Amino acid sequence: MVGLLSLGGERTYREKTLELARLRAGESVLDVGCGTGTLAIAAMLHGSAGKVFGIDASPEMIARARKKARKAAADVVFENAFVESLPFPDATFDVVLSTTMLHHLPEKARRQCLREVCRVLKPAGRLLAVDFGGPVSERRSWVAKLHRHGRIDLSRLTPLVSEAGLKIVESGPIAQRFGLMSDLHFILAEAPRGHDEPSHPLGRTP
Repeated sequence: MVGLLSLGGERTYREKTLELARLRAGESVLDVGCGTGTLAIAAMLHGSAGKVFGIDASPEMIARARKKARKAAADVVFENAFVESLPFPDATFDVVLSTTMLHHLPEKARRQCLREVCRVLKPAGRLLAVDFGGPVSERRSWVAKLHRHGRIDLSRLTPLVSEAGLKIVESGPIAQRFGLMSDLHFILAEAPRGHDEPSHPLGRTP
Protein backbone atom coordinates (compact mmCIF):
# COMPACT_ATOMS: atom_id res chain seq x y z
CA MET A 1 0.00 0.00 0.00
CA VAL A 2 2.80 2.42 0.90
CA GLY A 3 4.50 1.60 -2.38
CA LEU A 4 1.36 2.52 -4.30
CA LEU A 5 0.80 5.75 -2.38
CA SER A 6 4.38 6.89 -2.74
CA LEU A 7 4.61 5.99 -6.44
CA GLY A 8 7.54 3.71 -5.71
CA GLY A 9 9.17 6.04 -3.18
CA GLU A 10 8.74 3.70 -0.21
CA ARG A 11 12.37 3.99 0.87
CA THR A 12 12.17 7.78 0.93
CA TYR A 13 8.90 7.57 2.85
CA ARG A 14 10.50 5.42 5.55
CA GLU A 15 13.47 7.77 5.88
CA LYS A 16 11.23 10.84 6.11
CA THR A 17 9.04 9.10 8.70
CA LEU A 18 12.07 8.56 10.93
CA GLU A 19 13.05 12.21 10.42
CA LEU A 20 9.58 13.28 11.56
CA ALA A 21 10.01 11.13 14.68
CA ARG A 22 13.28 13.00 15.38
CA LEU A 23 14.95 9.66 15.97
CA ARG A 24 18.38 9.94 17.58
CA ALA A 25 21.14 7.39 18.05
CA GLY A 26 20.77 5.30 21.17
CA GLU A 27 17.00 5.70 21.50
CA SER A 28 14.74 2.71 22.06
CA VAL A 29 11.93 2.34 19.52
CA LEU A 30 8.60 0.50 19.35
CA ASP A 31 6.68 0.13 16.09
CA VAL A 32 3.03 -0.70 16.89
CA GLY A 33 1.18 -2.54 14.14
CA CYS A 34 4.53 -3.13 12.47
CA GLY A 35 3.24 -5.37 9.67
CA THR A 36 6.13 -7.05 7.91
CA GLY A 37 8.65 -4.98 9.86
CA THR A 38 10.01 -2.64 7.20
CA LEU A 39 9.91 0.53 9.32
CA ALA A 40 11.27 -1.13 12.48
CA ILE A 41 14.18 -2.55 10.49
CA ALA A 42 14.77 0.87 8.92
CA ALA A 43 14.86 2.40 12.43
CA MET A 44 17.59 -0.01 13.46
CA LEU A 45 19.59 0.57 10.29
CA HIS A 46 19.01 4.34 10.61
CA GLY A 47 21.69 4.37 13.30
CA SER A 48 19.74 3.69 16.46
CA ALA A 49 22.03 1.91 18.89
CA GLY A 50 19.10 1.32 21.22
CA LYS A 51 16.64 -1.57 21.22
CA VAL A 52 14.03 -1.71 18.47
CA PHE A 53 10.81 -3.71 18.85
CA GLY A 54 7.87 -4.31 16.57
CA ILE A 55 4.47 -5.76 17.50
CA ASP A 56 1.56 -6.88 15.35
CA ALA A 57 -1.65 -8.81 15.93
CA SER A 58 -0.96 -11.06 12.92
CA PRO A 59 1.35 -14.06 13.50
CA GLU A 60 1.87 -14.26 9.75
CA MET A 61 3.12 -10.66 9.62
CA ILE A 62 5.48 -11.27 12.54
CA ALA A 63 6.88 -14.37 10.85
CA ARG A 64 7.62 -12.35 7.72
CA ALA A 65 9.11 -9.51 9.76
CA ARG A 66 11.49 -11.87 11.56
CA LYS A 67 12.57 -13.34 8.23
CA LYS A 68 13.23 -9.87 6.80
CA ALA A 69 15.21 -8.86 9.90
CA ARG A 70 17.43 -11.93 9.63
CA LYS A 71 18.05 -11.19 5.96
CA ALA A 72 18.94 -7.56 6.76
CA ALA A 73 21.09 -8.59 9.76
CA ALA A 74 19.01 -6.19 11.87
CA ASP A 75 18.71 -6.97 15.58
CA VAL A 76 15.00 -6.13 15.87
CA VAL A 77 12.69 -8.01 18.25
CA PHE A 78 9.29 -8.80 16.75
CA GLU A 79 6.42 -10.05 18.92
CA ASN A 80 2.83 -11.08 18.30
CA ALA A 81 0.74 -8.74 20.49
CA PHE A 82 -2.23 -6.37 20.50
CA VAL A 83 -1.86 -2.58 20.57
CA GLU A 84 -4.59 -2.34 23.22
CA SER A 85 -2.37 -4.22 25.72
CA LEU A 86 1.32 -3.71 25.02
CA PRO A 87 3.55 -6.38 26.64
CA PHE A 88 6.13 -3.92 27.97
CA PRO A 89 6.82 -2.24 31.34
CA ASP A 90 6.03 1.41 31.95
CA ALA A 91 8.50 4.00 30.59
CA THR A 92 10.33 1.60 28.27
CA PHE A 93 10.65 3.50 24.97
CA ASP A 94 11.97 6.82 23.73
CA VAL A 95 9.92 6.65 20.53
CA VAL A 96 6.72 4.86 19.49
CA LEU A 97 5.82 4.70 15.79
CA SER A 98 2.34 4.09 14.38
CA THR A 99 2.02 4.22 10.60
CA THR A 100 -1.21 3.57 8.66
CA MET A 101 -2.49 1.43 11.54
CA LEU A 102 -5.00 3.53 13.48
CA HIS A 103 -7.61 3.43 10.71
CA HIS A 104 -7.92 -0.32 11.31
CA LEU A 105 -9.10 0.21 14.90
CA PRO A 106 -12.56 1.12 16.23
CA GLU A 107 -12.62 4.19 18.47
CA LYS A 108 -12.53 2.27 21.76
CA ALA A 109 -9.44 0.37 20.65
CA ARG A 110 -7.81 3.61 19.48
CA ARG A 111 -8.28 5.12 22.93
CA GLN A 112 -6.81 2.02 24.58
CA CYS A 113 -3.90 1.99 22.14
CA LEU A 114 -3.03 5.64 22.81
CA ARG A 115 -3.23 5.15 26.58
CA GLU A 116 -0.88 2.19 26.28
CA VAL A 117 1.50 4.20 24.12
CA CYS A 118 1.62 6.94 26.77
CA ARG A 119 2.27 4.30 29.44
CA VAL A 120 5.26 2.69 27.70
CA LEU A 121 6.87 5.99 26.69
CA LYS A 122 9.64 7.40 28.85
CA PRO A 123 9.18 10.93 30.20
CA ALA A 124 9.35 13.30 27.19
CA GLY A 125 9.27 10.28 24.87
CA ARG A 126 7.64 10.77 21.47
CA LEU A 127 4.77 9.25 19.54
CA LEU A 128 4.70 9.65 15.76
CA ALA A 129 1.35 8.65 14.24
CA VAL A 130 0.94 8.66 10.46
CA ASP A 131 -2.38 7.91 8.78
CA PHE A 132 -4.91 9.19 6.27
CA GLY A 133 -6.14 12.75 6.72
CA GLY A 134 -8.13 15.54 5.12
CA PRO A 135 -11.60 15.35 3.52
CA VAL A 136 -12.18 12.08 1.63
CA SER A 137 -13.40 14.08 -1.38
CA GLU A 138 -9.99 15.73 -1.67
CA ARG A 139 -7.89 12.60 -1.38
CA ARG A 140 -6.04 11.85 -4.57
CA SER A 141 -5.27 8.12 -4.38
CA TRP A 142 -7.91 5.42 -4.77
CA VAL A 143 -6.37 3.61 -1.77
CA ALA A 144 -7.18 6.55 0.52
CA LYS A 145 -10.81 6.55 -0.64
CA LEU A 146 -11.48 2.92 0.24
CA HIS A 147 -14.18 2.35 2.86
CA ARG A 148 -11.96 1.57 5.86
CA HIS A 149 -9.33 4.18 5.03
CA GLY A 150 -11.96 6.82 4.32
CA ARG A 151 -13.41 6.55 7.82
CA ILE A 152 -10.43 8.27 9.45
CA ASP A 153 -9.12 11.81 9.40
CA LEU A 154 -6.00 11.83 11.55
CA SER A 155 -6.45 15.47 12.57
CA ARG A 156 -9.71 14.51 14.32
CA LEU A 157 -7.80 12.11 16.57
CA THR A 158 -5.94 15.00 18.21
CA PRO A 159 -8.36 15.07 21.19
CA LEU A 160 -7.80 11.34 21.76
CA VAL A 161 -4.03 11.86 21.78
CA SER A 162 -4.38 14.65 24.35
CA GLU A 163 -6.87 12.60 26.38
CA ALA A 164 -4.27 9.83 26.63
CA GLY A 165 -1.88 12.24 28.33
CA LEU A 166 0.29 13.21 25.36
CA LYS A 167 1.11 16.77 24.26
CA ILE A 168 0.86 17.58 20.55
CA VAL A 169 4.20 18.96 19.32
CA GLU A 170 3.54 19.16 15.58
CA SER A 171 0.99 17.91 13.05
CA GLY A 172 -0.13 18.31 9.46
CA PRO A 173 0.01 16.82 5.96
CA ILE A 174 3.21 14.98 5.10
CA ALA A 175 3.04 16.47 1.61
CA GLN A 176 3.70 19.97 2.99
CA ARG A 177 6.90 18.75 4.62
CA PHE A 178 8.33 16.40 2.01
CA GLY A 179 6.29 16.70 -1.17
CA LEU A 180 5.14 13.08 -1.17
CA MET A 181 2.37 10.85 0.16
CA SER A 182 -0.20 13.62 -0.19
CA ASP A 183 -3.05 11.66 1.42
CA LEU A 184 -1.15 11.03 4.66
CA HIS A 185 -0.99 13.28 7.71
CA PHE A 186 1.11 13.03 10.86
CA ILE A 187 0.89 13.81 14.56
CA LEU A 188 4.04 14.12 16.67
CA ALA A 189 3.24 14.08 20.39
CA GLU A 190 5.29 14.01 23.58
CA ALA A 191 4.82 12.15 26.87
CA PRO A 192 4.74 14.13 30.14
CA ARG A 193 8.06 15.31 31.57
CA GLY A 194 9.35 15.57 35.09
CA HIS A 195 8.72 12.16 36.61
CA ASP A 196 10.57 8.89 36.61
CA GLU A 197 7.72 6.64 35.59
CA PRO A 198 4.29 7.52 34.17
CA SER A 199 1.41 6.43 36.39
CA HIS A 200 -1.74 5.12 34.77
CA PRO A 201 -4.58 2.83 35.74
CA LEU A 202 -3.37 0.38 33.10
CA GLY A 203 0.25 0.66 34.26
CA ARG A 204 2.37 -2.45 34.60
CA THR A 205 5.67 -3.05 36.32
CA PRO A 206 8.57 -5.16 35.05
